[in-house]
Amino acid sequence: MRRLRGRAPLLAVAILACFAAASFAYWTAAGAGTTTTVLPDPLPVSFSAATPTAQLSPGGDSNVAIVMHNPNAYFAQVTAMELDLDPGVPPFIADGAHSACDVSVLSFVRQTNGGAGWRVPPKVGADDGMLALELPSAILMSTAAANACQGATFTVRLVARD
Repeated sequence: MRRLRGRAPLLAVAILACFAAASFAYWTAAGAGTTTTVLPDPLPVSFSAATPTAQLSPGGDSNVAIVMHNPNAYFAQVTAMELDLDPGVPPFIADGAHSACDVSVLSFVRQTNGGAGWRVPPKVGADDGMLALELPSAILMSTAAANACQGATFTVRLVARD
């Protein structure tokens, strides 16, 4: 019994040293592996109807105000905005009081933010991420515009490209 008592502390220290070495090796060891995750399909960025920020005149241009909405839980990158040329719905719409205005005199300059595009903030809780923009000199009116367009308010239908 005496022999065991003298060695018990030494045995305990040896066991602890083994556990410490094993733990150190476990937490510091390098390894490799693969994993797979499935992300949900991204939802499209949408925006409010774009509107010119100043009155247009024949041969002139105007900035266009727009608010982009991101329903995703991560930043969305929009590389360009351009006219929505979906058949059946015109890209430019004049207000009801100016229905005689021929909107074919209008054009939109594709916007890219100097090639950088825009990062639209992510959704937080129940609120979509939003980014308000003013697109410089984006809408143009040709010199062929008729008097029927005077005082008209135009809605511009745009599409975001990623």
